[in-house]
Formats: sequence, structure tokens, C-alpha cells
Amino acid sequence: MEMQYPSSWLQGASLGERISCELRLQIIKGVIQPGIVLSENQIAAEFGTSRSPVREALKTLSTEGLIRLERMGAVVLGLTSKDIEELYDVRFLIENFVLQRLAKDPHENLVATLNKIIDKMEFAAKYHDYVEFSYQDLHFHEVMIAAVNHTRILHLWNGIRHIVLTALLVATEKRFAKHTQGAATVINNHRSIVNALVSKDAAYIEKIVEAHFEDTRKTVSDSIFHTE
Repeated sequence: MEMQYPSSWLQGASLGERISCELRLQIIKGVIQPGIVLSENQIAAEFGTSRSPVREALKTLSTEGLIRLERMGAVVLGLTSKDIEELYDVRFLIENFVLQRLAKDPHENLVATLNKIIDKMEFAAKYHDYVEFSYQDLHFHEVMIAAVNHTRILHLWNGIRHIVLTALLVATEKRFAKHTQGAATVINNHRSIVNALVSKDAAYIEKIVEAHFEDTRKTVSDSIFHTE
């Protein structure tokens, strides 16, 4: 059965947002391949809606760089390996900054919250729930980003959030399908991030964040491009 965007992640979303989430997933998975021209009428028919929410969805995907809007329709660009590299470069810049800022002050409540999220990741891994695992993985990072209370950083994050979440979902599903040992690695990486935050050591924080995103970038890239 073809993977579908988790319905639990779509609560409160507009129809346009729902359509963009479904299309984004199919583009990143490679079901809708680069070069394909998407028709507003065809998408509207598939989702049983008017063209207005479809236009909203296509505009979002265009802003994310997944499609290019032309007079004849929306041309799919997809994600390249360079796109993945750049996404994780941006994630590293954002989260290294965030952790360095957070480490300047005591954050006992934040540390407790992060550890609870990791516990939820462990629980999801135990029951092979890749959807919940992916959600908690991203939630972990978003809690830290929100805690720094930096409007421009949050704006940067929101610009890549949906692509990151979707790529993470695809990678986690494949990781779980192969073995659960991969989940243990991810969990340990997140515990290392918490330990780095508590350490308040700037060089150590940068080292841990860089190692985490290098591992995640490789996993996501391998999952999407089927490399060994």
C-alpha cells in the first residue's frame, strides 16, 4: 500500500494544506517524478474539490522549490541530493545557533521536556510506529527552536519545516522497515544533544549537532535516492 500523509498530522489544516501535504509526500517519495506536469483540474478531481485549494497547494509547493509554476501547469522539480545537502546545512546553522543560545542560561524545564520526548521516541520504536517516531523526532527539535524565542530563526525554520518533516517520515519508514537498530542510533543522538545542552560547552555542542545532522542527512538522502 502506498504511503499516505498521516491524517493525525492534518488536524486543523485547510484543504489546500492537506493537498500540499499529500502532493509533497508523493513528490519526495518519487511517486510523482521530476518533469511531470501537474494539472489543476486533475488534482481537483482527485481530491473532490474546486481549483481554489489546489492553487493554494501548488503555490506552497512552488515556494518550497518542489515545483515550478508555468502557463501549461505545474512542472515537478522534486528534491535533488543538493537540495538535501542544503536543507541540512540550514538545519545545522539554525540548531547550532539555538543550542548555543539556550546553553547560556539554565533550562531545567526544557531539559525535562526534551527527555520526555525521547522517552516517547523509545516507546514508538518499541511498537515500530514510524509515524509517531518521526513526529516526536521533529517535535524534539521544534521545542528547542521555540524555546530560544527568536522570531527570525522561527521564520527560517518554518520555511523548511514541511519538507524536513516529510523527508524524515520517508526516511524513518524505510529505516524501520530494515531494522530497529537505526531507531536506537537516532535516540542516542538525541540524548547526546540534551547532554551537550547541559554541558554548556560551545565546542562540544557544535560537534554533537554537526554529527547528528550528518547522520540524519545521510539517512534521508539514502532513503530518498536509494543509494547504498
